[in-house]
Amino acid sequence: MSPLEKINEALTQAKTFYLATVEGDQPKCRPVAFHLLLGGKLYFGVGDFKDVYRQMQQNPKVELCTLTESGFLRYTGRAVFQQDDALAKMVLAKAPAMQKLYNEQTGYSLKIFHLEDAVAEFRSQLQVLEQFSL
Repeated sequence: MSPLEKINEALTQAKTFYLATVEGDQPKCRPVAFHLLLGGKLYFGVGDFKDVYRQMQQNPKVELCTLTESGFLRYTGRAVFQQDDALAKMVLAKAPAMQKLYNEQTGYSLKIFHLEDAVAEFRSQLQVLEQFSL
């Protein structure tokens, strides 16, 4: 199993994970549920109208964190947003609940990103169990 497949599996098992950003000198953290492994990249999405999107535009360094069976996962890197809306449309086609928020009537768009210059750490409370530079 590749490192990205391991990360994807941990996020799938957790169901909800947390995305941390920074606003000025204040950390901000929020729960996230969407992720998609496709074509060798692990994608996530945020709304273009949300503070998180603005924060990521100003400082693309983010961290995702979740509990795992043996400890927790930290996945840190630089968020790179896709310029092509085709992936967002594909995601929304499979997610009816998200379609109610992201559509022409609301004017809101789902912005898709992946991490580059990333490091993933599977940790126990005491030590690093596995570490990958991606």
